[in-house]
Amino acid sequence: MLDLALAVAHHVFVFVLFGIVFAEFFALRPGLGRDAVARLARLDLFYGIDAGLVLVAGFSRAIFAAKGWHYYEHNAFFWAKLATFALIGALSLPPTLAYLRWQNAGAAPDDGDIKTARFYLHLELALFPLLLVFAAAMARGYGEF
Repeated sequence: MLDLALAVAHHVFVFVLFGIVFAEFFALRPGLGRDAVARLARLDLFYGIDAGLVLVAGFSRAIFAAKGWHYYEHNAFFWAKLATFALIGALSLPPTLAYLRWQNAGAAPDDGDIKTARFYLHLELALFPLLLVFAAAMARGYGEF
């Protein structure tokens, strides 16, 4: 039962993470006011919390669930999935810093700054399908080394 609970939690947290990034991408448009910037910053805070939950559930699953750490530590797709997740996390930093900067400035961001932040969000969204591919391959036993 622990294996199922951790798998469900992990999957829900990943899908919520995708939803948050998509919501940020959708909300980040030219002409943002201070209230919209505050909402983006709050949404991004939930992104950070949820990313932490993804890691906790994922590593708990890898260590304590049915297959155990030994299965994952020798799997190239596991490490590719982790690297992709880390890359998504790194790409989330420029928008996060932009939201904080805009919030502290108390002024609306210019269109160039918005375009730059959207570029990073677009890259994050583009990488999410790789997580699914790597997870599916890993679950089917591919990637053993």
